[in-house]
Amino acid sequence: MSDQALIGLIGGMSWESSAQYYRLINEAVRERLGGVASARTLMWSFDFAEIETLQHAGRWPELSRRLADAARALEAGGADFLVLCTNTMHREADTIEAAVHIPLLHIADPTAQAIKAAGLTRVGLLGTAFTMEHDFYRGRLEKRHGLEVLVPEADDRAAVHDIIYRELVAGQVLDASREIYRAVIARLVARGAQAVILGCTEIMLLVGQADSSVPVFDTTQLHALAAVERALGGVGELTR
Repeated sequence: MSDQALIGLIGGMSWESSAQYYRLINEAVRERLGGVASARTLMWSFDFAEIETLQHAGRWPELSRRLADAARALEAGGADFLVLCTNTMHREADTIEAAVHIPLLHIADPTAQAIKAAGLTRVGLLGTAFTMEHDFYRGRLEKRHGLEVLVPEADDRAAVHDIIYRELVAGQVLDASREIYRAVIARLVARGAQAVILGCTEIMLLVGQADSSVPVFDTTQLHALAAVERALGGVGELTR
């Protein structure tokens, strides 16, 4: 019997980033345990076409219901804790927590921990418009972790959001879009950002540390590695 905890992954938002979670988690477990070891995971994967439609229609109660159902299904399947493989849908983190008895590893927490460990306090945030403009994500970074969060100006926010939904969730990685992101990052740095959070799990497909003059914190990688720490008995801060 494996000593690993069973990770319940809520994915498919989009599958492009969920595939990265699966790869990162399994690579980290193999590195830690050696040989042909891999992670114990159970994934619920949504049809992102349905999720995207509901998001842009503002039908958050329906999204909440679907996420709660997914969380309950993973709990019933034996998951020991949950990982929601998306930044934007952490808007419904409270709903997920209320639906189950197992903990949720919130994506903002390992990100904030890494930023603070680096001695940084003022960060730029890239993500969907929902993540950049709503309080569920920025508020957690600011109120729980004491970070100062900068978001791009309105035109830059629109460009960042459109590239995610038009291209990245469909697996399109374009050089022209990379240049747009580089310019947005540079403007955040000019405003005083000491680091940049890649606050959408698909952004890692487009830009990384080579595209920024300040440290980049990739939420996908940080979240996946925190899940491995939790599964193998590490601390990994949980929301309850």
